[in-house]
Amino acid sequence: MSAQAKDNVFFFDVLPFAASLALLGASALALDAALHFGNLVWIGKLLGIPGILLIIFSFGYSLRKRKLISVGQPVELLHVHEIMAWAGSLFILVHAGIHFNAWLAWLAVWAMLINVCSGLTGKYLLQRVRKRFSATQARLREELVPEASIETQTHAASLALNVIRKWHQVHIPIASAFALLALTHIAVEACYWGFQ
Repeated sequence: MSAQAKDNVFFFDVLPFAASLALLGASALALDAALHFGNLVWIGKLLGIPGILLIIFSFGYSLRKRKLISVGQPVELLHVHEIMAWAGSLFILVHAGIHFNAWLAWLAVWAMLINVCSGLTGKYLLQRVRKRFSATQARLREELVPEASIETQTHAASLALNVIRKWHQVHIPIASAFALLALTHIAVEACYWGFQ
């Protein structure tokens, strides 16, 4: 594969990002339609519980990354985090259904979707910039370019990488907003069930 093909941002970064979002949306619509077709809408109402549990358990990666737990390898936990967050988001989308009067629940769903987009952006963009930066450094070292010159030539890329590494400073507040809205929704629903 040529270097130009390997550098195809659209094919290797944008397309997988868009496909992940499209697959999430299509899966939610298909599962919701199947539940409606099978007259099993009540299952969709209950999917919020496993959905939120999957998202909560996906935070094992964050706990391990911050050394609050010592179980598991960070790379493996990141993969589990991505799968659990995606599946949890799917369940919550089906749980949410189309209820325009449930504004708190929809705020939580939108916060979740923004969080998913943020996570996928971090996954594809950060991964891409890291690989490109490392490849450029390796190529320059193979060409026996002096270290000082390598630093000069990769300075802009290094600055970009440092900026993108700070992406989690946006992702974490979005995740916190989602958590707050989800907890508020759960509390309101628990109170509402008590009055029925």
